Amino acid sequence: MEKEKVVEVQRLHAAFDDTVVLSDVSFSAYEGEITVILGGSGSGKTTILKHLLALYPVKRGNVFVLGNDITRLRETELTELYLKMGVFYQSGALLNSLTVAENVALPLSQHADLPKELVEEIVYMKLGLVNMSHAFHLYPSQLSGGMLKRVALARAIVMDPPILFCDEPGAGLDPVSLESLDRLILNLKNKLGMSIILVTHELTSILRVATRVVFLDQGVVVFEGTLEDALDNDHPVVGEFFSVMKNENMRKLLQ
Repeated sequence: MEKEKVVEVQRLHAAFDDTVVLSDVSFSAYEGEITVILGGSGSGKTTILKHLLALYPVKRGNVFVLGNDITRLRETELTELYLKMGVFYQSGALLNSLTVAENVALPLSQHADLPKELVEEIVYMKLGLVNMSHAFHLYPSQLSGGMLKRVALARAIVMDPPILFCDEPGAGLDPVSLESLDRLILNLKNKLGMSIILVTHELTSILRVATRVVFLDQGVVVFEGTLEDALDNDHPVVGEFFSVMKNENMRKLLQ
């Protein structure tokens, strides 16, 4: 049975002044999969993510998220869609003046009318999913970089969103912390059944987590397909990017 599309981009075009950033971009992401959007610096991957989050207006083309054409949504409808979308920012974007628990609880406090005791129970459970329940009463300044990422991930999933968007989640992490974060993202996908759209340039992360790959080069999709097909693709840019992973021993090491 064919999987449901959670994201569909049709002929998206984006330009800033006279600079074309995206040209006729089309791709799909599917339910229960981790779709990695990748490419070199300036390829347009972050611009795509901002269109998917409706941070940039769609001027040419169509963008569907969870079956909704975001170009046609009224403000109230877009707000309802946002509640079904988790976002894991590169910086973590935690508020230093709030405890870990208060940071994770923010979406619930803003959008759900729940008793305080229930909010605390949900927060504790989500922190447990990312192995950070011990940090409930700590402040962000008391956490390491890897721990900050885990707390940010807990906040991104606190509303049980069916789809999670990740913007360079492993940026700035050492290899051990990066692998731990990758395993955690995979575990959450498997446990919660989330669909994940992930922008990254970390080669090891791509090999560990990707189900599908969308490869951009100079604002154009030059490859869309499974990770295995990407590794064997003969497009010169795609091949060069994945050249380090062609070795079978490297693939086995990172599995």
